[in-house]
Order: sequence, then structure tokens, then C-alpha cells
Amino acid sequence: MLNSTGVQAFAHRGANNGVIPENTFAAFAEAVSLGYHLLETDIHASSDGVPFVFHDADLKRLTGDPRRLEDLSAADIASLTIHGNHAIPKLADLLEAFPETCLNLDAKSEAATAPMGRMIRDTGAANRVCIGSFSDRRIRMVMQAAGRPLCHSLGTAHAAQFYFAAQLHLPQRFSACCVQLPVTHRGVTLITKRTLAHARRIGLKVHVWTINDAPEMHRLLDLGVDGLMADDCALLKSVLTERALWQD
Repeated sequence: MLNSTGVQAFAHRGANNGVIPENTFAAFAEAVSLGYHLLETDIHASSDGVPFVFHDADLKRLTGDPRRLEDLSAADIASLTIHGNHAIPKLADLLEAFPETCLNLDAKSEAATAPMGRMIRDTGAANRVCIGSFSDRRIRMVMQAAGRPLCHSLGTAHAAQFYFAAQLHLPQRFSACCVQLPVTHRGVTLITKRTLAHARRIGLKVHVWTINDAPEMHRLLDLGVDGLMADDCALLKSVLTERALWQD
């Protein structure tokens, strides 16, 4: 999935800068209409094992329903709407609706891992996905269910190992294709020239989330990051176009 050269632009939960709700077909369609090929999203699974595109563990923020998504059947979830008129997408439908895109999929719970992996296997989407999670265990579980290695990022434990090895110039080897990080975490700046140089030495791309400020986008691009994730997809496209880095 991440074999292309140049800076990679990710539509974080689709194009959802406050106008279109996150993780909806409308948000992803807007991103695709802007020319995005990389869509970032989150996966939970229903109680009967159907993977859905949704970030939060419970449904309250976007639907008003306080229940947890994993406690509901797929039929129950299909009856709900985001902000009154947007369905909660199934992963299978998202893969089918945007066949020319690649998906960065964040496994939000262990319960989601097996349904995710099986869906990737059954739809032949292995070359279109990158698996992410705060948990290295979840990433392994997705690949186990898929029955094959998949492009994936570093989970939190391996990302911490990566960061400290960068400070000490220690050799490392990971099976991951990328590390996806915020600029800072708990007061520690993670995206520096040193960490970027270490990533290049060990063959990892560095993607930074979630950046919705043009000066910060420019600063990170000047540092040499490999990719940016943004909610404001029009802004990120504008910045990359200005720098002749946008890839149609």
C-alpha cells in the first residue's frame, strides 16, 4: 500500500472539517473528490462480528445513543444514523464504494480484529490496507485472521522502542512499513530530525497525525516527514499543491 514515493496525504476519517460528519460515506466521498487516494479510518465490530467504520467505543457523540457499538447487532447499527441522516458504514461497503483507494485501518478493540482480518482476506483487499492500532497485539491479531502479513504501522510499545532507539542510535528491525505518530505525546516531542533520520536508517516511513494547521504542515514537511493526516483535507491539499507535492 505504501510503495509510492513522495509525501502521502491521508484523509483522517474522511474529509471532516466540521461540515461533513467524520467516518461517513459523505466524508470519504468528499476526500476522494478532492483527489485523495489514502483514507484513514477506525474499525469496531458489531456483536455478531460485522466490522463497522466508527471511532468511538460508544455511539453517543455522533448518534445520541449511549450504547457501545460492540454490544449491538449489525441490524441494530444499521438502524442508527449519524447526525440524523448518515448511515454508519460497514467496512465491506467502504472497500466496495471506493475501489481505487487504500485504507489505513485502526483496530479500535480486540473484538474488531478477527472480523477485520477476515474481511480483508475475503474481499482480497490485502494490498489496499495498512493496519494501525495503539496495540501491537491487535495488529498481530488482524494479520493472523487475514492469514498473511499486511502492511502495518508500529503499535504503542514498538513505537516507544523506536523513539528511544532513535535517541541512542541503536540498530532496530521491524516488520512494519511505517510509524504513525502525533507531533508530541505527554510533553515529549516525537517528530524530530533525529527520529526521522532513524526511521530512514531502518526503512520506516513516518506519518504524522492529526494536522489541521497550515504553518505546522509546512514545518513538518520541511523536517522531511513522509505523510500527513488531516481532517481539513482541502487545506492539506492546498499546502501540498503549493509545494508541488500533491499527487493526483
